[in-house]
Amino acid sequence: MIMYSVVKRKKIIVMGFMATCPISGVLWQHLHYLLGLKKLGHDFYYIEDTARLPYNPSNFDVSEDFTYASGILKTLFERFDLGSDKWGFCARYLKEKPSAGLSFEAMKTLYKEADAILNVCGSQELHDELLQSQRLLYIESDPAVEQIKLAKGNTKTHEFLSAHHALFSFGENLGKPDCGVPETDFVWHTTRQPVATEYWENNNARSSTGVFTTIANWETGGKKDIEYNGETYLWSKNPEFHKFVQAPGLCGEPFELCTDMKKPDEKETFLKNGWQLSLPHKLSENIDHYQEYIWNSKGEFTVAKDQYTRLNTGWFSDRSACYLAAGRPVITQETGFSKVIPTGLGLFSFKNLIDIKAAVAEINGDYDKHSRAAASLAKEYFEADKVVADILTKAGVT
Repeated sequence: MIMYSVVKRKKIIVMGFMATCPISGVLWQHLHYLLGLKKLGHDFYYIEDTARLPYNPSNFDVSEDFTYASGILKTLFERFDLGSDKWGFCARYLKEKPSAGLSFEAMKTLYKEADAILNVCGSQELHDELLQSQRLLYIESDPAVEQIKLAKGNTKTHEFLSAHHALFSFGENLGKPDCGVPETDFVWHTTRQPVATEYWENNNARSSTGVFTTIANWETGGKKDIEYNGETYLWSKNPEFHKFVQAPGLCGEPFELCTDMKKPDEKETFLKNGWQLSLPHKLSENIDHYQEYIWNSKGEFTVAKDQYTRLNTGWFSDRSACYLAAGRPVITQETGFSKVIPTGLGLFSFKNLIDIKAAVAEINGDYDKHSRAAASLAKEYFEADKVVADILTKAGVT
């Protein structure tokens, strides 16, 4: 269980990529850190000071124009009552470094004054102004890749991580005897995705009439695969889904994949095995559609990336945490997470098709019980203020 204490009001900056990649899953991922800081009563800010060109999901465009990116931040901060003067975007890819929201000068002052700067997903690049801070906290959502780079002697990775005061990872099994991720000279603190559960509670009656769904990126073309000790560990999820393609037929009910599956023969394989397919574009562009999709689901059935399962990292999905918070039971592939988050009520881990069939039968046998259990798990293990307070405590910020 996460331990946390009441903390003195601190000045905290969250940095990430929700303006340059404003798709729903990314937006919620970052918002939960901010909502957790708000609940704790801290003086918080969100800054994106980046050389990355922003992506516009409404037209699939990547360009120097940051109108959409800054507009997203402005809208979200107004909607969630986070403060109109609490966000800033700097287009560092342009010579004059134009900004929206906070001025560039204000950002530089905040870097010096902040008690902590959370580098969510390690996505914020380092630059001279940011390096004036002695309290950079690296928050890693994808365990194994950076640790393997370190084990292979990657100097750029070593230099980047060394600039941070403390390192955190969703790999809650790192350093354990049954974890295949190589140990390094760095100390890794465990953490997990925060979720502000009050924003996910669904007032509608819980219902088992929907289907098990998931929202997933399908294929990355091997760009993030990584080799270690003669083994190649895969990033794309599609190979893992193929291993369990027979699950709907075995369970006697359809499952739905909301993903951009492009290959006709692959689509045919899944359709023949009882899968429903839908496209994620509208969900990605609109956080309300994303949330409604989860609310309208019976629960989540999903897999984990090969990198997480074979190396037994202890990783758990930020999206699955949202399903739990919405009172939607989750059936997900074992990564070692069940050592720290209990399974069997509202949450089930699986290694094979038999496990999946048993989990579906258990949920269908008393859906309301598992729905309540799912919501309870979210509050106990993923509540945003608890997770964020735990990060600050472990980093010595309190």
